[in-house]
Amino acid sequence: MFFFRYTHCHHLSYYKMDYKNLSLLELSELIKNKKTTKQEIYTYFLERTKKYNEELNAFNTLPPETPTFSDENTLPVAIKDIFCEKGILTTASSKMLENFVPPYESTVTENLKNAGFVSFGKTNMDEFAMGWSGENSAFGPAHNPWDPTRIPGGSSSGSAVAVAAWLVPAALGTDTGGSIRQPASMCGIVGFKPSYGRNSRYGVMAMASSLDTPGYFTRTVRDAGLLYIATAGHDDRDATSLTEDIEIDSKIWERKDLKWIKVGIPKEYYIDGIDTGVRSTIENAIAKIREMWAEIVDISLPHTEHGVSVYYTICPAEVASNLARYDGIRYGSLSNTPGDIVENRSEGLGNEIQRRSLVGSYVLSSGFYDAYY
Repeated sequence: MFFFRYTHCHHLSYYKMDYKNLSLLELSELIKNKKTTKQEIYTYFLERTKKYNEELNAFNTLPPETPTFSDENTLPVAIKDIFCEKGILTTASSKMLENFVPPYESTVTENLKNAGFVSFGKTNMDEFAMGWSGENSAFGPAHNPWDPTRIPGGSSSGSAVAVAAWLVPAALGTDTGGSIRQPASMCGIVGFKPSYGRNSRYGVMAMASSLDTPGYFTRTVRDAGLLYIATAGHDDRDATSLTEDIEIDSKIWERKDLKWIKVGIPKEYYIDGIDTGVRSTIENAIAKIREMWAEIVDISLPHTEHGVSVYYTICPAEVASNLARYDGIRYGSLSNTPGDIVENRSEGLGNEIQRRSLVGSYVLSSGFYDAYY
């Protein structure tokens, strides 16, 4: 098991301590108490990344050797390769954008840096966030650190792998139809998809605009809350950005129980053929939540059975619209025949992109639009 080798890998003797079992909050406390420095922490994770990335393929672009630190306590956070960062190669794991360097910064990464975090490389992903396995990247698949022969999930595969393998303490991802929650589950870490509109989509390469949601991969729930506070909030540059206050009551962190929580258990989620291991894990989680005094209630979500059908109508339709710009003329690399849009798109976009674009064009076409919408 690959993770076993991590937990017993040789200790880097010139570091004062091993940081890989510490959360963002714990690392921050070490810096504040002058037990370590932000440079030492950064260098520690940089060396781990350089050592293990060749096998895991978690990063498309490795972290810089000499980061720009702010005056605040600065900790590294990896960035899914779909968030535009000014002056930093951002590819969406596509040949079409393999040389694209954005001239502007996404709101989420801008807020993250203003809150005292430092960008730590660009993580691998399914091309343009389309995929469930981490295998649809133009730069090769990411590998699950618990067992590199298995998939890590997708589309935010590299971010999940990097956090699970302790190449970085936290990472950004995006979730359109499970692209944070699913790889987090497969890699055994915390994945948090905030409500749609809580994080701005400005500067995030669009897949399906009415579904795309920036979020986080962390080792602890508290770290996810820390990043949420740092990045979320209203943004005038995103028309779907919510205006409500995002403040989290500080007393929440002090609670030792869940007496204030009501948890619904949808009966539709217990489908025929559910894996026995999955069912056991769910039931154990419910028992644990009940032990912590949360109120468990049975609920029904009757439209669950239609979820996948609805997703595969809305998502490809928006994909077809959003990705029309990647034609090698407005965006992307040119083929040997400049101006040949068909050849440019055939060469520059992977099979999954082409499949979803075709489905989306079909459901939006004359004669079929009314049938599907």
